Amino acid sequence: MAVDIEPKLDDRGSKIEARDDRSSIFDPRSSIRRVLRLWKLYTVMDFTFVAADLKLALSYFIADFIVHFAAITATLLLADRFAGIGAWSRDQVLFMLGYASTVSGLLSLFFGYNVLMISRRIGRGQLDHTLVQPQPVWMALLTEGFMPASNMVVLVPSVGLLVWAISRLDLAITAGWLALFVINLLASCTIVLAFSFSWGSLAFWAPRAAEEVSSSATEILSELKSFPLDGLGPLLLGSLTTVLPVGLVAWYPCRALLGLDTTIWSAWVTPLAALLLGTLATWIFQKGMKHYARTGSQRYSGWGHRG
Repeated sequence: MAVDIEPKLDDRGSKIEARDDRSSIFDPRSSIRRVLRLWKLYTVMDFTFVAADLKLALSYFIADFIVHFAAITATLLLADRFAGIGAWSRDQVLFMLGYASTVSGLLSLFFGYNVLMISRRIGRGQLDHTLVQPQPVWMALLTEGFMPASNMVVLVPSVGLLVWAISRLDLAITAGWLALFVINLLASCTIVLAFSFSWGSLAFWAPRAAEEVSSSATEILSELKSFPLDGLGPLLLGSLTTVLPVGLVAWYPCRALLGLDTTIWSAWVTPLAALLLGTLATWIFQKGMKHYARTGSQRYSGWGHRG
């Protein structure tokens, strides 16, 4: 049966989708199977890319390792020199650094090729490549950036650092603790992704400016996420957990997981924040898609050159 891959407008002419005419009903099991098949396909493609030129791939691996771990080096050295930072012991700081770098590793694993930096895809007209595919936009964005071979050099050391920190801490590792750990880890990834999409979606209206602002804001979030925020004033601390949610990426969930914050609701602050930020990012992105359906990319002239 033929598959309709042309972009469609809804009855109000405001939304673009690529639809498969075989079914208009969302089937969770079918969607999961398709996502797994696409991840398998992109795994093969990524491995082929890495294996094609091992010298070039090695240079990429070394560069990625240096970039991702340079952000945590300062905190690690301070903690080692002074046997901790504030209320955090050396091993607790090590846990937070492993947690923060694991968040970065997971995001790099699933959202490479500028999916995490969505402003670049929108501002440069690359979103059109996604819209003509015979699958929903959410599925394309969830699978196109899957880069397991390219990013193992970041994720594996990050997980190793986290496991090493846990082995040095006197933690009661129960099924409940592991469940809260996984929930908070996924929530931290969602917060970074939602933050990037919230700022990146502004590229629907101002492609050139939004690309610069979004890239800078995401880089600031990445660089500051591994620092303990204890001792900051209420105004600054509030800003770093709301406007720029640095504290919600690693500091706050680690406080809850390590027992530094014993309030009964502390372990659920990050998941709730992820739900709110995710909802906001989805709303902004959908509003931007409606605008994009009417205007298209504003960064290209009639001759195809980017302005």
